[in-house]
Amino acid sequence: MNIEKYPSKLLENAVNEFAKLPGIGRKSALRLVLHLLRQDAGEVNAFANSLIRLRSEIKHCKVCHNISDTEICQICSNPARNNSAICVVENIRDVMSVENTHQFNGLYHVLGGIISPMDGIGPSDLEINSLVERIEKEDIIELILALSTTMEGDTTNFYIYRKLKGKDIKITTLARGVSIGDELEYTDEITLGRSLVNRVAYESSLGK
Repeated sequence: MNIEKYPSKLLENAVNEFAKLPGIGRKSALRLVLHLLRQDAGEVNAFANSLIRLRSEIKHCKVCHNISDTEICQICSNPARNNSAICVVENIRDVMSVENTHQFNGLYHVLGGIISPMDGIGPSDLEINSLVERIEKEDIIELILALSTTMEGDTTNFYIYRKLKGKDIKITTLARGVSIGDELEYTDEITLGRSLVNRVAYESSLGK
């Protein structure tokens, strides 16, 4: 087993930290750190400060749980948005994916994950109760279930559907232009946009 030797403990520590990032191996981490060393000190300080401020100042919207610079995010506070439709997504990256399609002008609700017993994630670990509260308090006409077409995503869809069954709300889901087993963030914008436009009633997707 080769153990990399570094000429500086400071360099090694920096490489170790970068290597903790997803998709970054030690060689890539070393390349990034050496790149930073070649930059002007002001640029490196700006880079470091942006990360510090991100971690210390970022907020989660009190309404939809998207990340925001303010207590209420720009989408929820935008009067031009259709506040009668909510698109339910797994995470913040999915909000960005849907927004990039330019096919949806409603609001969002970020669950913070999907039901996955194998990973120890149950309904109580997600923002499902707050979603139900929004449905009860706000004048919502349509709820779009835009979760990944995986077994876990379908399980979460069905759980939400059962929680809201009997309430006066239209529940729809993405058309199956999104292939079975796909995660939303990896679906191209055109396919995702078409799946939004051609969304179907959730009950029909159950095959009943």
